[in-house]
Amino acid sequence: MTAPTSERGIPPAVILVEPQLAENIGTAARAMLNCGLTDLRLVNPRDPFPSERALAASVGALEIMPPVRIFDSTQAAVADLQMVYATTARERKMVKPILTPRAVGEKSVEAGRAGRKVGVLFGKERTGLEKDDVALADAVVTVPLNPDFTSLNLAQAVLLIGYEWYQAGDSTPARVLETHGAEPATKEELYGFFAHFEKALDECGFLRNEEARPNMIRNLRNMWGRAELTEQEIRTLHGVVKELTTLREKKRP
Repeated sequence: MTAPTSERGIPPAVILVEPQLAENIGTAARAMLNCGLTDLRLVNPRDPFPSERALAASVGALEIMPPVRIFDSTQAAVADLQMVYATTARERKMVKPILTPRAVGEKSVEAGRAGRKVGVLFGKERTGLEKDDVALADAVVTVPLNPDFTSLNLAQAVLLIGYEWYQAGDSTPARVLETHGAEPATKEELYGFFAHFEKALDECGFLRNEEARPNMIRNLRNMWGRAELTEQEIRTLHGVVKELTTLREKKRP
């Protein structure tokens, strides 16, 4: 089951530094809410905010989230935070730790559970963060992407960071077989089907090659074993084999 946001502690803030388009603010907000992030801060947005364009692009996210806070400087926007990460794809020639989004997600969950407030800086769509903004951060975040093309739009960058934070505190199993209430077949039921199926194959002559027969049976059993059959599916397969056998007997002269 997916862990609620409270189990991850305090969610990180998303700080957009001088975003250029209202639509990008809206799509970034949409990406944030997809991942359970709601603390959106803007530093000197170029387009007026709030606006209908941003609201429409957010597909309702800005209406659900707490009011967006607007600041005159990056320093003011991060003043209440205890850890700040700066996203950048460019070499800034600064001595700072460089982390992947996954590492930032894990560290942000760890900090949030300890009651510490974290923020992630995102720069202008065209040029990214200025060096003075990066200097305010404790570490830099760089996304491992195709080195020949690392360009991301603002919402994509926000979604990557938000997703890794959400996944770091998530307990959803990597794989689930939804059986809609049907019980998995027991081994006894599965082996019973093997016997029925293989008997029918012997009778129709499919397993007539004695040398190949053991390997063919093993392959068939492995195939059925991988299918993760339910009790109902086993009953259905018994019925299929029985019907085919009956039909073959009726056709005999």
